[in-house]
Amino acid sequence: MQLKFFISLSLLFLFTQLTNSQTIIQNDSAQLPIIEYSSTALKYEIAEIKVSGAENYEDFVLIGFSGLAVGDVISIPGEAITNAVKRFWKQGLFSDVKIYATKIQDNKVWIEIALKQRPRVSEINFAGLKKGEIEDLQEKLGIQKGNQITPNISDRAKKAIKKYMEEKGFLNVVANVYQRNDPNKAGFVIVDVDVDKKLKTKVHQIVVTGNNALSFNKINLTMKKTNDNNWRNFFRSKKFVKEDYEKDKIELIDKYNEIGYRDAYIVSDSIVPFDDKSVSVYMSIDEGKKYFYRNIKWVGNTIYPFEYLNAILNIKKGDVYNHKNMMKRLQTDETDAVSKLYQDRGYLFFQVEPVEVLIDNDSIDFEMRIYEGKPATINAINITGNSRVYEHVVRRELRTKPGQLYSQSDIMRSLRELAQMGHFDQEKLVPDIQPDPENGTVDVTYKLETKGSDQVEFSAGWGSTGIVGTIGLKFSNFAIQNLFKPETYRIVPQGEGQTFTLNARTSGQSYSSFSMSFLEPWLGGKRPNSLSSSIYYSSQSDVSDRFRSSYNSYSGLGGYGGYGGYGGSSYGNSSGYSDLYQTEMDPEKYMRTLGASIGYGKRLSWPDDYFTFFGEFSFQKFMLKNWPYLPPLSEGNYNNLSLNLTLSRNSIDNPIYTRRGSSFSLGLKITPPYSSFNGIDYANKSLTNAERYKWIEYHKWTFAGKTFTPLTPDDKLVLMTRVMFGYLGNYNDNARSPYETYYMGGDGMSAYTSYGTEYISMRGYESGSLLPYNSISGSSMSGYLYNKFTMELRYPLSLEQSATIYALTFVEAGNSFNKMKDYDPFQLKRSAGVGVRIFLPMFVMM
Repeated sequence: MQLKFFISLSLLFLFTQLTNSQTIIQNDSAQLPIIEYSSTALKYEIAEIKVSGAENYEDFVLIGFSGLAVGDVISIPGEAITNAVKRFWKQGLFSDVKIYATKIQDNKVWIEIALKQRPRVSEINFAGLKKGEIEDLQEKLGIQKGNQITPNISDRAKKAIKKYMEEKGFLNVVANVYQRNDPNKAGFVIVDVDVDKKLKTKVHQIVVTGNNALSFNKINLTMKKTNDNNWRNFFRSKKFVKEDYEKDKIELIDKYNEIGYRDAYIVSDSIVPFDDKSVSVYMSIDEGKKYFYRNIKWVGNTIYPFEYLNAILNIKKGDVYNHKNMMKRLQTDETDAVSKLYQDRGYLFFQVEPVEVLIDNDSIDFEMRIYEGKPATINAINITGNSRVYEHVVRRELRTKPGQLYSQSDIMRSLRELAQMGHFDQEKLVPDIQPDPENGTVDVTYKLETKGSDQVEFSAGWGSTGIVGTIGLKFSNFAIQNLFKPETYRIVPQGEGQTFTLNARTSGQSYSSFSMSFLEPWLGGKRPNSLSSSIYYSSQSDVSDRFRSSYNSYSGLGGYGGYGGYGGSSYGNSSGYSDLYQTEMDPEKYMRTLGASIGYGKRLSWPDDYFTFFGEFSFQKFMLKNWPYLPPLSEGNYNNLSLNLTLSRNSIDNPIYTRRGSSFSLGLKITPPYSSFNGIDYANKSLTNAERYKWIEYHKWTFAGKTFTPLTPDDKLVLMTRVMFGYLGNYNDNARSPYETYYMGGDGMSAYTSYGTEYISMRGYESGSLLPYNSISGSSMSGYLYNKFTMELRYPLSLEQSATIYALTFVEAGNSFNKMKDYDPFQLKRSAGVGVRIFLPMFVMM
C-alpha cells in the first residue's frame, strides 16, 4: 500500500520511503516522495535539515533539540524521527509538529521540521478578584506577558487560583482561563482569567463526640483557626480552610498528649455542607486512658549525676504524662534544658533520646539514653553580610572565639550583642553552625544583614516668634580615627561604631539650643569601656512688659498665660498680635544655660557581665536676667558642678522591639556640700538668691526598672512593666536646690527642654500638670520626689528593616511630691490608653 509522506503526531506518524520505482505525487502544491510501508525500512543519510514555522527561535537550537544532525544515518520509518517529534511535543511550546522528507536521492534524505508555535500572551485581564488578590496571584499563576501559554499552564493557573481562594475561605470557587486572538498582534492571544468566588465558606457548627477530658470550650480554644459562629469566637476567624483544619486536628491531639492522654486520636471526622455558604464539622474522638510518669532512669551520663539531671528535668514520679513538656525540658527550653546544659560545656554532639521501656497500666517508665560525645572546639568564626562597620568592630562584640569550647550560651549572647549594636537587622540574626564530628570541631558563621541606624530629624515652619525648626543628626557608626581620611567619608568618617550627634532647635527669638555629643563604646579598642562627652547651650527669652500688658488687656484675661515650662511658650497667637510678638522679645529677659560633661563607663564581671558602672562629671552654668519662671531665682549666675554615678544591668535582647530581658539602674547624682564649708550663713534671710544659690548643692537618687516578658510562643505579644522613682535631697534646708526638680506630665516627646528641670512623662495629662499643689497659696510647687508605674502590652505590626511598627495598650500611674513627708505611694494619678509606635531607621521614634 502506498501512502503520501506526511507526519502529524496529532493523527499518525508518517514518513517517506524511497522504493525501487519512485513515485511522486502532489501534496499541498509540493511534490513529495511516496513511501510503501509494507516493505522493509531503509537507511538514509541526512543531507539537510530545515525548520519552518518557528520564527521566534534560532534554527540551530531547534535542530539540536530534535536530536537529528546532518550526516546521521537513520531508518525510515524508525525511532529517530519518532523521538524527535516526541521531544517537541513534550516541550509544550508547539501546537502542531510535522516532519517532511522533501527529497530522497542516492540514499540521502532532505528533512523539513514544520512547527506551529503556541500563541504568546499580549494581555492579561482579571475578573472577579480584588486588586490585592490579583497582586498576590500574578506570581503564582505562571502566566506572563510575552511568554507562551500552554494547556498545562492554564490548568496550573486554575489550580493555583482555587488553592489561593480556598485558603481565604472560598471553598466553592470556580476559576476559568480563556484565550482569544489579539486582533492587533498576529500569534498573540489575550488571556481572560475569570473567577467566581461564590460565597465565603464559614463554619456553621462544630460537633465533637467522645470528649470527656477536654470540654468543648477547651477544644474550641485549642482549634485556633477552625471556629464556629459562637459568641466565644467573636474576635476569631469563622472561615473554613481545609489546610488550617488539618493543622487544628494535630493541635487537638497534641493538647490531649499534654494532659496525659498519650493514646488519644480522632476516630473519624467529616465536613458536611450546611448551606451554600457554610459547613458543619463533625469529629469523633477516642481519648484513651490518662498516663503518669513513674520511673525515670538516665543511661550514658558521665558529666552530670542523675540527681542533678532529674532536678533539671523537673519531672517527678506521679506527674501527669506530658510529652511536649518533656521534650522542652530535654531539648528546646532556651534557659535551662538538659541539652543546653551540655552544649554550654562544649558538648555540641550531645544527644538524648527518651525511650518508653515499660507501660504498666496507666504508668510509664522512661529511660533517658544519653550520647555525650566529645567536647567540640570552635575552628573558625566567619562573618558575612557586614557592609557597614569594620570587621574588628563586629568581632569584638562576639563571645565566641576560635579555639574555645563551643557554648550555646555564648552564641546567644553574641547575637544579643550584635543586636544591641543597632547596625544589623535583629530579626534576621541567625547563626550558621556547621559541626565536624570527625575532627570534633565546629565552624560558626554569623549571617548579618546591614541596616541603616543613622538618624535625621528635621522640621521647619513659621510661627509667632519667627522661624520655628529643629535639625538633628545622629551618626551611630562614626570613626574619629578617620577624621583625616577622606576616602572613609560617607558624609562623615564612618566604620568604628562610635556615636556622634548634633542637634539644633529654634523657636525664633524666644528659644534656641545647640548640643553636640560623642560616645566611644570601646575606649582603646581592647575592652568594652566607654568614653562619652557632650556640650550644650540654650537660650530662652521673654516678651516685654509692654507686650504682656497689651496682650492681657486684649485677651481680657486677668493674668498672663504662662511660659509653658521653660521653652514651650503658651502665648496667644491672636490675629493682629503675631507680627507684633516677633518684635516684642525683650533681650533683657532671658535664661541661658551652658553645660558640658565627660563620662566613663565600665562593663563589670560581677555579679554578671550584664552589669555596667558609669561615672560622669558635668558642669552647668545658668545665667538669668529678669526671669520670672523659675522661682525663687530670677536674676544672677548659678553653677551646677556634679558627679553622676550609675550602676545598671541591661539584658534586653533588642533595643527597638524588645521581647525578653530586663533593664535596671540605680543612680546617684551629687554635688559638693558647699554649705558645710563655704562659711555662708544660709539661715540669714537677707542673703540674696544669687549668693545662696551661686553654687547649687543637692543629692539626687534615681531608680528605674523595666522587664519584658513574651506571652505567646512566637514571642510577639510582649508585656512590659516599668517602675521609676526619683528623689532630690538637700544637705541644708535653707539651700534647697531650685534646679534638678521633676516636671511631671505630658507625653515626654516635646521638642523643647530645660536643663534646669527633669521631665517625667505621664500620658493622659498635660505637660507639668502633675506638680505638687500648695493649697494655701493656690499654686503649683516644684516636684522633689516622684514615683511612676507602667504596664504595656505590645504587639508588632511590622518588624521589617524599613520600619518597626507596634501597637500597644497601657496603664500608668504616678505622682510627684514636694517633700518626703508628703509622699504617699497610694496617692497616684492614673491613665490608660492605646497607641502605635513607629521607628524608621533614618528618623526618630514616633
